[in-house]
Amino acid sequence: MTTSLQHILFGVALREVIGSTNQEIVDLQIDSRLVQPGTAFVAIKGVQVDGHQFISTAIEKGATVIVCETLPASIKEGISYIVVANTQEAVALMAHQFYGQPSTKIKLVGVTGTNGKTTVATLLFKLFSEIGYTCGLVSTVQNQIGDRIIPATHTTPDAIRLNALLAEMVSEGCTHVFMESSSHAIHQHRITGLQFTGAAFTNITHDHLDYHETFEEYVRVKKSFFDHLGPAAFAITNLDDPNGAVMLANTKAKQFSYALHAPATYKGKILENQLTGLVLNVNEVEVHCRLIGTFNAYNFLAVYGIAIQLGEASEKVLTILSALTGAEGRFDYLISSANTIGIVDYAHTPDALQNVLETIAKLKKGGETVITVVGCGGDRDKTKRPIMAQVACDLSDKVIFTSDNPRSEDPNQIIKDMELGLSSAAKRKYVNIVDRYEAIKAAVNFSKSGDIILIAGKGHEKYQDIKGVKQDFDDKAILQNIFNSFAK
Repeated sequence: MTTSLQHILFGVALREVIGSTNQEIVDLQIDSRLVQPGTAFVAIKGVQVDGHQFISTAIEKGATVIVCETLPASIKEGISYIVVANTQEAVALMAHQFYGQPSTKIKLVGVTGTNGKTTVATLLFKLFSEIGYTCGLVSTVQNQIGDRIIPATHTTPDAIRLNALLAEMVSEGCTHVFMESSSHAIHQHRITGLQFTGAAFTNITHDHLDYHETFEEYVRVKKSFFDHLGPAAFAITNLDDPNGAVMLANTKAKQFSYALHAPATYKGKILENQLTGLVLNVNEVEVHCRLIGTFNAYNFLAVYGIAIQLGEASEKVLTILSALTGAEGRFDYLISSANTIGIVDYAHTPDALQNVLETIAKLKKGGETVITVVGCGGDRDKTKRPIMAQVACDLSDKVIFTSDNPRSEDPNQIIKDMELGLSSAAKRKYVNIVDRYEAIKAAVNFSKSGDIILIAGKGHEKYQDIKGVKQDFDDKAILQNIFNSFAK
């Protein structure tokens, strides 16, 4: 693929240009290790690494164009230097042009919010695939083009990989693409320049304050996604969330809403909530679905509203949705031969953990014991650790604090952080078992027939991130194996 430099710079605010823009570019990269002759290298100031340090390496490997925020001390002859205010924004705009503006050739829907993004995006992908469309999915769990699965490394890929993926989806005939849009991706301009057909807001709760620093900034970043939608797009929000209406305050898009309590475009009411699924009233139509819990009632309404805005018939949407299951690792449950219920869930924020445990409480029939295995990720928001610990203790009968991707941190210290501020009652409910396998095994050992075990935090993940090494670890598979071993 070759594209003119002038073409891919369309829409980019240029501060200074040294050298010619009248040349062909064969590749666009932000990683100097991937540069080949004829590449335009964009120097990104990342959280941990500054790409400006690798400009000379990129030139040595054949880069003919350098896009940067600050010119290097040495200017090399024959190299074009493009100075911009923000290289993250610039590379997103350049990538969209380089890959032929793929978002303009599909119906692209972005889903943002603290919780529910993966379930909503996955359900939309399944729904529209069942209707008969060729669809694309960009999610935390996996990326998917039709039936082909592509492992995901980030909730939202970097701008170059994302546009390359969208272009691949276009070339393989996708008409609809459903994408999780994380706050990191929004803030880092990974989705800048994309043309969204629609966008949805699920909710916003305590998370990522290690990155955004304040809750107000976290809200502002989420809101900016809607601020940049065009008048041809639609925006749909959860009006039961305190910030639901805030998201749409300045958007040019057509506005819609969903809710269980507030008046909304798409109004739902829970009629039944059991381990076999939900019975909902959706805009005066009763529907059974296989999803479980109040949080999934909101996800169902979001998917329904988006589908209607994309032009699908209500009856068809409800019929297909009623038979669908959610994303892997979201309220996945197993039942042992001893009739112990095991639930694996990705809940890794205080609000998500509370939602899952409150759902479990509503599903209890009597005196079952709820045993929760939970940890907190290393190198992430430390302020949520004691909050998650207290939530787990408040809503469980027994709690085991354990490891959950400690990354570079000492897992023992993470657990000590979780213990800070626990109430006296909470302190009587928990034990510490740092080894996650042994923690899950202990939970099964503690349980009796009818009890409910929640393994929280990792959900679909198939690894533990320890000291930079991703070691194989699958909560659901391990729980199943332990159930099997106890049955012998």
